Amino acid sequence: MTKRVVIVAGNIGVGKTSLTERLGTRLGWRTAYESVADNPYLPDFYADMKSWAFHLQIFFLGHRAQQYLEMTGGEQSVILDRSIYEDAFIFARALHHMGNLGERDYLAYRRVFDLVVGGLPAPDLLIYLRAPVRVLMARIHSRGREIESSISADYLALLESFYDDWIKTFDACPVLTIHSDDLDFVHKPGHLDIVVARIQDRLAGKEDLVFPQ
Repeated sequence: MTKRVVIVAGNIGVGKTSLTERLGTRLGWRTAYESVADNPYLPDFYADMKSWAFHLQIFFLGHRAQQYLEMTGGEQSVILDRSIYEDAFIFARALHHMGNLGERDYLAYRRVFDLVVGGLPAPDLLIYLRAPVRVLMARIHSRGREIESSISADYLALLESFYDDWIKTFDACPVLTIHSDDLDFVHKPGHLDIVVARIQDRLAGKEDLVFPQ
């Protein structure tokens, strides 16, 4: 069987981890997730974002690049929860936009990002999960994570606009866009079947990019 590298991207609360877990189990693929427990900069960042935003983004960049290389170096297909691309095009951009990452640091970070990403093998497929901000807010509130307690609808809307900008120009691999508010792949196996079928179609080169319509 051909080895595949698939990355799952999307806004906070859209279902990336849930989909990654279930696809890994269903397809027998290795899975990798975003880790915040071992990030030494998070407490400082939340206490003083302007002082620590650059450090945080550099840590995430190195961590995610190392994780990607380790996961893609073997013979088994892999699926990764969140992509390295989102660090720059979504979250660093948001920090810059909100004034927490200065112009000098932002440009320096982007130069390092471009060098790092330029040396990584391209994935085979990007799964882009979408859902309305109201749905994201409801999911975030329902899971009750302390670290997410300050997330606002305005912030999610800003991230959504950056995701839209990024996806329009993303060309590293094919993209499969999934509207996750219309699919319950956690509780309905039939919905997961639909997702698996679309993934296999895209990996086979078919052009059905967005579903449901």
